[in-house]
Amino acid sequence: MAITLTEQAARHVANFLQKRGKGLGLRLGVRTSGCSGMAYKLEFVDEAIEDDEVYESHGVKVYVDAKSLPYLDGTELDYGKEGLNEGFRFNNPNIKNQCGCGESFNV
Repeated sequence: MAITLTEQAARHVANFLQKRGKGLGLRLGVRTSGCSGMAYKLEFVDEAIEDDEVYESHGVKVYVDAKSLPYLDGTELDYGKEGLNEGFRFNNPNIKNQCGCGESFNV
């Protein structure tokens, strides 16, 4: 499987990288946190790490560390606006349960 971005998410990341003036792409990972056990973490990549898996979607590179990949494999990252809220949405096929606020999950 792979990590993918929707066209909207890729456009948002590409625009932000351009405004930022540097960066190779987006890093997607997980960390232990929240009421369900794990939470997503996103950051911009200025330098690749040796064990990164790299995926490209709509011209944007997504970097995932080896420890996070089993929890994220097959995930699609979307970006959208709903009313006053805007942000990334994770369509992760590995999730068994997620907290009510959507901030944490378990597999």
